[in-house]
Amino acid sequence: MALRDRWRSTWSDLGLPVPASRVLDDLLSRYSEASRAYHTTQHLEECFEQFALASHLSRRSGEVQIALWFHDAICDTRSPQNEERSAALATEVLAAAGASTEIQLRVSDLVLATRHNAPPTSEDACLTVDIDLSILGASPSRFDEYELQVRREYSWVPDPAFQQARASILRDFIARPSVYSTDFFRERLEAQARSNLTRSLARLGSD
Repeated sequence: MALRDRWRSTWSDLGLPVPASRVLDDLLSRYSEASRAYHTTQHLEECFEQFALASHLSRRSGEVQIALWFHDAICDTRSPQNEERSAALATEVLAAAGASTEIQLRVSDLVLATRHNAPPTSEDACLTVDIDLSILGASPSRFDEYELQVRREYSWVPDPAFQQARASILRDFIARPSVYSTDFFRERLEAQARSNLTRSLARLGSD
């Protein structure tokens, strides 16, 4: 499904009117910023490809989708507040569309779960996080492309500092009992994710 069609479907699933076209135009322009290499519309499309396969796991389909739309709306590699600012933007758009406070809070929590700093707790958070992390279990060629894209986004960081920080992040993922929170993603992607992470750590000179 094309992104613009997915946008309309998302709001239909939320039971809310589709916002003015400028809202989607603004969002897509954010994902098309020159500073981005991975967190682009390609990432959005890949997330929704995974959602299409796993939508049956969602309790509130529309909320998971809107969280995916906004989870990387703000992407400043020099800032530690991207998810918080992305969640605030999602809340603002939802409020303007007439969403209840409960919907706003749940979507905000889903976006914040993509910080990946704590295990997700709700079923929809597990699904949202697994979709966001599905790139770790991509084919070796796509994973290698993703690695290069991430490096470009952090091109301002010197190699030694980047390698140290990146290795720390990847070690945290591989040290988990499971990279993924749902059986659906574990069965499909866990083995490949661990292979990709191990290979990346070897390239970074870490194990």
